[in-house]
Amino acid sequence: MNSIDIRGVGMTSQRTRERLIQRLKDHGINNQKVLEVMRVTPRHLFIEEALAHRAYEDTALPIGYRQTISQPFIVARMTEVLLSQGPRRKVLEVGTGSGYQAAILAQLVDEVYTVERIKPLLQKAQQLFKKLRLRNIIAAYSDGTVGWREHAPYDAIITTAAPEEVPDELLHQLAPDGILVIPVGPSGDQELRVITRQGDTSHYDEEVIERVSFVPLLSGTAVS
Repeated sequence: MNSIDIRGVGMTSQRTRERLIQRLKDHGINNQKVLEVMRVTPRHLFIEEALAHRAYEDTALPIGYRQTISQPFIVARMTEVLLSQGPRRKVLEVGTGSGYQAAILAQLVDEVYTVERIKPLLQKAQQLFKKLRLRNIIAAYSDGTVGWREHAPYDAIITTAAPEEVPDELLHQLAPDGILVIPVGPSGDQELRVITRQGDTSHYDEEVIERVSFVPLLSGTAVS
């Protein structure tokens, strides 16, 4: 896992970031490692310059191509849940988007594999990973609904877009005792599910933890 040194980087005050961290705490985020990573990661770099002044508000923001950067609370919640059953070494993210969720994960786990179907978003995210020296993120332009078989199995899989049903392919790529954190359902009626594989069996435990709103998980790839 990597850490970010952002001293001197950024256009927002530390006080603004601290207010966001306090809000996350007030809403029940208590994993100190997650909170610290959220504190030091420069979210304003992952959004358009015109919206940078809103980077540390607890809200989702547009990033172009009909996509959004997730609300910080949801990023923190999904990350905390992913780590709740112990350390995770190898994680797959479906839906790179802005790259923010991958950047958070990269500071908490050994390896992050991330796939994105919109090429310009992926390219911008890769530039940011390089700028922030996050060398443990491996990214690919690919259809996320089929995961990334080449590097499976994964200790955890997280998706940042919502399918209407859980893709079987993602379940099949979980390692024994692996965990899948995924929003599921049609627009306007989605729930965040946590699915845990039971040992090396084909049995899975499932729990619903939040009502959420994500962009849909689409199959195929798109240049723009």
